[in-house]
Amino acid sequence: MKRSRFSRRSKHTPDVETLCRLAQALGLSSSRIEDAFWEARLIVLIDKLLNADDEAALNAALDHLYQTGERGYDNLADLIESRGESRPAESDGEFDILLIAAPVLSWSRYSIPSGPLPKEVLTDLKTHLQAHILADHARLALADALFSPDQLPQSYCDTLHLTQRLGRSAVQARNEHFDPADLAETMNFLSDTRYLLGAVAVPKGGAVFRWQEADGNREGAIRHWQLQGGEALKPALPACAIELLAPSAYHAACRDADRQSRPHALRAALAFLHATLNVTADQLRAVIAPFHDQRLEEYRVGLTLAASNQVIHGVVWPLLEAEDEASDIPGQIEAVLKEAGVRQIMLLDHRFPLEYCDDCGAPLYPNPEGEPMHAEVPEGHGTEPPRHLH
Repeated sequence: MKRSRFSRRSKHTPDVETLCRLAQALGLSSSRIEDAFWEARLIVLIDKLLNADDEAALNAALDHLYQTGERGYDNLADLIESRGESRPAESDGEFDILLIAAPVLSWSRYSIPSGPLPKEVLTDLKTHLQAHILADHARLALADALFSPDQLPQSYCDTLHLTQRLGRSAVQARNEHFDPADLAETMNFLSDTRYLLGAVAVPKGGAVFRWQEADGNREGAIRHWQLQGGEALKPALPACAIELLAPSAYHAACRDADRQSRPHALRAALAFLHATLNVTADQLRAVIAPFHDQRLEEYRVGLTLAASNQVIHGVVWPLLEAEDEASDIPGQIEAVLKEAGVRQIMLLDHRFPLEYCDDCGAPLYPNPEGEPMHAEVPEGHGTEPPRHLH
């Protein structure tokens, strides 16, 4: 999940000013005891604003701290996220609640499904999560749907509402039904992420994940989930190649999925071209270029046949979190391409405008001559039946 803030004018209410002051004080703290002092006061105010659905105040404080470069932005963002995705117990006998997400990277020549999960698939997924990922005494509630990025909560307050809804079901160890009509429409992409969402309830102060227990092992737990959870998910994602990421707390899982989806999209594009045109990675050329609006927003990768300037496919690599022009994003993209077998790689360093096709809205990608182009699969291709993608 991208944390970069965009400039917008907002009125500084007393709550906004207090959030900024407390967050700055926390940023200047010199001890864990002082941290706890400022955090406790921030939590009271954050909870008040979340419960009042005052998203504007939370965003105004974050915007101010980000734009002024003052200490406290990351601390405030972390606390807002944690109060939205978790509900710690306040007394013995109560449960700590945590909203979790299990991201699934996927690609397909057809539409990647989202929405309702068959009951038997949901049952299998819950069994494998409880067997491999969660602590022994954890209670789990799963949403009975796979969510696309468009269907995730769009605000901190929405995230809290989802945590509360799934948390109530987690205490009773039952799954939660989501009406497909209430989910936003999903945009179709060659590669995309799907999210299995749930909430975990554990006795106050208890372990949430298997690796928190004395005999737990994080790498082994995730490996078993990827293998057995992947098999359980296949019926819900037919004709899709899938890669399961580690289940984690909601915001951390979403950020990990954002990072991992970028190299995944490149690898998916190369696999798509191999399946569609029967060309291997070493028969392709990749052109990497930066695209700007008022600032650098993303890199785009145009893919051509080795002896052609026509872009036949393209991939967008967006900037995330604190990445900017000083980050070695081209080096990261080049490393993924080389690992996948692409030998001809061009890096263009002049600024490209953030342009899209006027007719269909698709991004324009750079060709070897430095021209933004619409990606077009050569005529006679793209209508063949798909190969086995798993």
